[in-house]
Amino acid sequence: MGEYHRRALILSYVTVIYNAVEGLVSVAFALLAGSPALLGFGIDSFVESMSGAVMIWRFSRMDDARREQLAIRLVGISLMVLSAYVAYEAVAALYLREPPERSVVGLIIAAVSLLVMPILYVAKRRTATALESRSLAADAKQTLACVMLSVALLIGTGLHYIAGVWQADPIAGLLIAAFLLREGYKAWTEEHLCC
Repeated sequence: MGEYHRRALILSYVTVIYNAVEGLVSVAFALLAGSPALLGFGIDSFVESMSGAVMIWRFSRMDDARREQLAIRLVGISLMVLSAYVAYEAVAALYLREPPERSVVGLIIAAVSLLVMPILYVAKRRTATALESRSLAADAKQTLACVMLSVALLIGTGLHYIAGVWQADPIAGLLIAAFLLREGYKAWTEEHLCC
């Protein structure tokens, strides 16, 4: 197994472990606070763990074109599923006018994620380029989505916490859902995903 394959596997294991922990903490506090953005963030962590698991499966063998093609499609599906879930939660919160509880924990979780995820994203992109792996490039987009969700969570939770603008939380979720849907569709349909 080559150096970059090992690196892809290590990055995938880190993705699975980190996101599983982040997801558990986020979902627990989201349910307590009633925050769609924090809940979407937590669910995203689990989806990213699944995407990481697909990458572990993909890179457990050397260059396998069939695994690569299936992996890119599975990551695309996971992005679209996540988009639908985040959009549903955000629309429900806006329609029912359910403001989340103010949560300092949401701010802390988002800040920690903003420290970890950009590093993981850059490492995945570089490794995807070296391997010319479309599936790892798509998985990196999943990590980028986590960075964006962290920013949205910070803005949404921050505006709600500081100024009481609770609508910022679900609106941020809708913006992220649109990004996820676009990236999932691209991963599913494009023949050549630029690395």
